[in-house]
Amino acid sequence: MVRTPLPTALTGVLTGVLVVALSACGGAAHAPSPADADVRPADAQVSEQRQSQPGDVPPELEPALAGTPRRPTTPAEAAAMVVAAQRVVRSSDPDAELLAAAGHTAQLAVREVATRDRWMSRVLAVLPARDRLWLSSNVAARRELRSMHPTTDADLADELPAWRIVPPAPARTLLRSYREAERRFGVDWEYLAAINLVETAFGRIRGTSVAGAQGPMQFIPTTWDIYGAGGDIDDAHDAILAAGRLLRANGFARDKAAALWRYNNSWAYVRGVTHHARVMQRDPRQLRGYLAWQVYYLTRVGSVWLPEGYAHRRPVPVRSYVADHPERLP
Repeated sequence: MVRTPLPTALTGVLTGVLVVALSACGGAAHAPSPADADVRPADAQVSEQRQSQPGDVPPELEPALAGTPRRPTTPAEAAAMVVAAQRVVRSSDPDAELLAAAGHTAQLAVREVATRDRWMSRVLAVLPARDRLWLSSNVAARRELRSMHPTTDADLADELPAWRIVPPAPARTLLRSYREAERRFGVDWEYLAAINLVETAFGRIRGTSVAGAQGPMQFIPTTWDIYGAGGDIDDAHDAILAAGRLLRANGFARDKAAALWRYNNSWAYVRGVTHHARVMQRDPRQLRGYLAWQVYYLTRVGSVWLPEGYAHRRPVPVRSYVADHPERLP
């Protein structure tokens, strides 16, 4: 069925840039190695590793905690990273730095598993049930969003964007805004959070698109004039409420998928956002895990981590940036 889209908050070009930043593959998939056969139960591996590591920090989280994140190199390592990270995310009162490392570590596991078809069944086979569902949903989201963009190196960027990467608002602050929009406009808060994640990593990305889209929920000014209610396009609270208004106008109560498609005219986008939203519907604590996910920008040399503090007024040649910051190409 063909639908006539209502005014949209996004443009295809802009979403292409931002979704690549969050959902692109971490470089080319590698051929399986003999170590791929090492798929001991993740809990057992975590226990063994902890016996050789002093302190309370799971060893799987130490690289991200130290600012030198690493991708998993085997299915067993990927599984252990998910288990360790999810234990922190689901804990009652996690330390803020440990939670940040846990979210980043889980993200790296998702990114790597999503690029390696032969890993998926091996990782799932050794994960606890709720971690299997978490990983399956996030890998599915990543693959959907990645499918919207180029697959050959020649079509990928050789420069990093002229963005600023800033800290997001606290989880409690964002959740209050999501829930206010849910009450006022009938849009499930988890969908608003998922859009916020996919568009700008919860407002981490500061930069105007070539089409002029702005703010944490990425509105173009003409659409903002309709749904912004006189607010500030760069303010997280105002932007989240505007997204609620737009989704309500697009018929979210009748057909969630159609409303999301009108937010961004891509069914892959709809499916990716929906996967992330359902993860949070099953476990609201996953919001704080997602809030720790970092900005990765896909380039010809791989996905480059743009940490908080990255700030450039002009595009940056990616090879020179990675030469100066090798830890940002995990």
